[in-house]
Parts: sequence; structure tokens; C-alpha cells
Amino acid sequence: MPKYLLIMRGTDESNAAMMADIDEMMAATRRFIDDTVKAGVLLAAEGLDDPGQGVVVDFSGEAPVVTDGPYGETKELFGGFFLLDVASKQEAVEWARRVPAARGSKIEVRRVPGSDEVPQVDR
Repeated sequence: MPKYLLIMRGTDESNAAMMADIDEMMAATRRFIDDTVKAGVLLAAEGLDDPGQGVVVDFSGEAPVVTDGPYGETKELFGGFFLLDVASKQEAVEWARRVPAARGSKIEVRRVPGSDEVPQVDR
């Protein structure tokens, strides 16, 4: 079966709304994870730390430049993910619709290609 990544994206506003009711959000997320485990589709799930604790390595110039977070012009931040092993994109979308998310956040659904789909380089 194909794998799909449900990428959680939030804004400063949606992250603040989530933190305002973090206990309920965490309980709802645990229920969602339990549902995916019971359905046998969950491969991995992780949340990420505060973006202010991260760095960006920018390869735009001749040498990589490292910049500490938070990031000035960022409108959406990658906050975590669920990796699901499901039969179709539609099934992944149905699971994404069930993710407990704060108003204003988004879930991006992307297929993870299998190793047999990645071009091989002859050496």
C-alpha cells in the first residue's frame, strides 16, 4: 500500500489557539492516534518543538548560512506529521479530515514514493 504523509501546518494565530486549549487538543490527538493504530494505518507520528528553537540552513549563496529561529516572514510552519500506510490518496484525505486541528491550520497530504520509484544511479 502507498504511504502518505499528513503534514501539519500552522500559523502564529492557529498555534496560539491550539496552546490556549492544549489539554483538549492533546486528548483529541491521542484519540486520533489510537484510531489510526486500531485501523492498522499509522507508521509514525511526531510533533515538533517551538520554531524559535530551530535554525534554518540556507543554501542560496555560495556557502550555507545558518539563521536562528523564529523566522521573520514565515506564514506557515511545519508543526509535525502523521505517516500513514493506506490504500489510496482518498483514504489519506479522509484521515486528514479527522486530524484534530486548530482553526486556521492546514494539513498537507503528500504521497511518499516507494524505493522502487526513486531513480537509481549507476555507479
